[in-house]
Amino acid sequence: MQKIIMEIINRIAEIIHENKDYLTDLDRAIGDGDHGINLNRGLLKIKEDAEKYSSLSDSEISNKIAMTLISNVGGASGALYGTAFMKMAAYIKDKENISKNDIPNIFSAGIEGIKMRGKSDVGEKTMLDTLIPFSNYLKENIKKEEKLNIIFSEALEKAKEGRDSTIEMLAKKGRASYLKERSIGHLDPGAASSYMILETITDVLRGKEI
Repeated sequence: MQKIIMEIINRIAEIIHENKDYLTDLDRAIGDGDHGINLNRGLLKIKEDAEKYSSLSDSEISNKIAMTLISNVGGASGALYGTAFMKMAAYIKDKENISKNDIPNIFSAGIEGIKMRGKSDVGEKTMLDTLIPFSNYLKENIKKEEKLNIIFSEALEKAKEGRDSTIEMLAKKGRASYLKERSIGHLDPGAASSYMILETITDVLRGKEI
């Protein structure tokens, strides 16, 4: 599992780096204008430190990622993504082996961390509008006989619908909420970066027999 985690993290770092200007442009329209830049900085740091993770457990890797994001990513996104990884680390800490049926619970733990830290929920024009539909689909369908990569591909469609739904939403959290009705008509940058992360995870899993 460790090798898959590191492959996912490295791929996510590459995708965010490629899209940092796009994410920053989205944030410039309704936020501080630094989402892509900040997230890119944190993920590049994680990629640089990846070799140090080789002797760590899955839980320890998740905690290291959390600390790096919190320390290196400015704005709310560092704290939110960092808290998500901390909560996921806590869930998997006592598990010797992570099974297919644990995957939805790992995602749920991370999402609960985001909800707690951001005091937010689905429908408020945030990353949760992407993450929660994805997580819910996993929980509802994980016991199907399909391979994990197929279920992730199906869940990704729900995530995409959630991401796109933020365009017509009124922002209720963060800097975007100050714009009130003017926030309508813009894609939420957190929802966009979350989709990129989920899409990357799904792409990696498509190449695995899991």
